[in-house]
Amino acid sequence: MMSQFAFLKPEFADVHGLAVQAEESAHGDPRAASVYARLALETIVNWLYRHDGTLKNPYDTTLAARIHEPTFQKLVGSALVAKARIIKDIGNKAAHETAPVPFGQAATALRELFHVGYWLARTYAKGAKPDPALKFSPEALPKKTAVSAATLAQLQEAAKRFVDTVKAREEEEAKRLAVEAERGRLEAEIAALRAEIAQVKTANARQADTHDYSEEETRDAFIDLLLGEAGWRFVKPGYDTEFPVKGMPSKSGEGYVDYVLWGDDGKPLGLVEAKRTRRDSRVGQQQAKLYADCLEKQFGQRPVIFTSNGYEHWIWDDTRYPPRAIQGFLTKDELELAIRRRESLKPLGSTDISGEIVERYYQTRAIRRIAETFEKDSQRKALLVMATGSGKTRTVIALSDF
Repeated sequence: MMSQFAFLKPEFADVHGLAVQAEESAHGDPRAASVYARLALETIVNWLYRHDGTLKNPYDTTLAARIHEPTFQKLVGSALVAKARIIKDIGNKAAHETAPVPFGQAATALRELFHVGYWLARTYAKGAKPDPALKFSPEALPKKTAVSAATLAQLQEAAKRFVDTVKAREEEEAKRLAVEAERGRLEAEIAALRAEIAQVKTANARQADTHDYSEEETRDAFIDLLLGEAGWRFVKPGYDTEFPVKGMPSKSGEGYVDYVLWGDDGKPLGLVEAKRTRRDSRVGQQQAKLYADCLEKQFGQRPVIFTSNGYEHWIWDDTRYPPRAIQGFLTKDELELAIRRRESLKPLGSTDISGEIVERYYQTRAIRRIAETFEKDSQRKALLVMATGSGKTRTVIALSDF
């Protein structure tokens, strides 16, 4: 059976070899498949940093640091960064945790590797480009029952050998570049190679990219990944996900909340509204607010609202603050604390200011104005500008004590 990654073999044989190993391990040993997929991704990223002159190496050359480097993110775009993050995290988890790795997790890593590999070949291949109609199919993965790296220890050793090999190659290359007599020739070769790669990249970019990168699947997988990192687990479809609510402004009055984050008392702590990846993640805020209204009416507790398109995430506790961007989702303990704070916060306007710390009228007025900014204007930040010698330090100390 032909590999689904065959399009990589002509010009990216190293990546193809690792991808095939991952592919052949998926059913028999999902753990091995996940690790091999991560190694294939690392090979792709290392190749890009060696051959594309637009990339700047971060100080820390680990895979995580390289895929989050700004020039890399600009080169590949947020969708492929998310795909790389999924492959990396699934591979790391498989290599370092003893819990069984399900086939579905390995299939997700392979699916995302397929799209990253397609982008690599389409962007940098000098010869024939892969067919835009290519699609990854988990059902087409070969059903083999055994692989050479069948245990966690063997996989960790394989990953270590790969990292050590890459590191040794980079150190050897650095030593060669340090030899003064060879520096000019190597720099000329590198410049010529990069010029050739840039020319191929420019030529390939002139052709419209019509490949389906399955961004909706990536969005869902990335939201699940971030929620999982925050400790959330979804095991009840129709309850944890796609939870039905009534009271929506539609003919049927019904709606379905994408994710509900439940507290131990059975009340909703938060909800997540997911939108298409090509739309602004804030588009769903009004719909999410209506869902929050329905959940509050049903359970007597208003959840904190999250909206996400898979790459951009916003949090909105509309009882206290306007929406703001965040990097991930809150844990159960953090959401419970946010809910409790709605009732436990003391009014700042009536709180005493220590006269032992500040005694000048303008210092007191500054503290009251900051309190008003937080309490009445629902802001999370305030800027205080005071002249030299006016007691900034005492004012801030009194504000902290306040």
